[in-house]
Amino acid sequence: MRSSIEAQAGPAPEVRPDAEPVAQPVVERPVTLHGSAFAAWLLGRLGWRLQFDGLPGPQGVAVVYPHTSNWDFPLLVLAKWAVGVPVTFWGKASLFAWPVFGRWLRWLGGRPVLRHTPQGAVGQMIVDMNESVAQGRFMWLALSPEGTRRLTDGWRTGFYRVAHACRVPVGLVALDFGARRVVFDSFWRVSGNLEADLGLFAQRLAGTRGWRPEWAAPVRALSRLEP
Repeated sequence: MRSSIEAQAGPAPEVRPDAEPVAQPVVERPVTLHGSAFAAWLLGRLGWRLQFDGLPGPQGVAVVYPHTSNWDFPLLVLAKWAVGVPVTFWGKASLFAWPVFGRWLRWLGGRPVLRHTPQGAVGQMIVDMNESVAQGRFMWLALSPEGTRRLTDGWRTGFYRVAHACRVPVGLVALDFGARRVVFDSFWRVSGNLEADLGLFAQRLAGTRGWRPEWAAPVRALSRLEP
């Protein structure tokens, strides 16, 4: 497994004590996982590399970028199996209506987006994440902040609201078709300064090339955070 998984985290940006609040890197990786050697081998046969060196904790939010094609999902499923992380992810409620496909999505960790609940989809996820933290239950939420594979003007901020409200780290997952690698080795404690933190994430993800580069959204917020 180790021969298929590389750990090559770049240097963390320097933050001055007198600067505005900004996300802080999380360096420790105490949570080790045992993934599928076959999935790692298959990724390698497809010409892909996986960079991963453990998780900073049992709960967090994994942000996948960019999302520009239908090929993203099967590659990420292989990467998930190779890493061995049981992720939770959001999906359109209509996808779960199909009997066989819906059951398979739930088995993978999928949850339908219920937009019309009193708390809203993000509010419900905050409740679920806080319960996982309180109970010490493993929960990593994985999602694409673009929300679609088509070009949008920026990122939806639901992932940030969950991470900030529940005080769990954000992990950046770079899906790079240019270098043919999945990079999951950059973790951050968000500060509440949305603009500054997304600017930092943009620097970290710079150069990541999607299947359709022209469909990759700029790393900026589509909306402000709500109180």
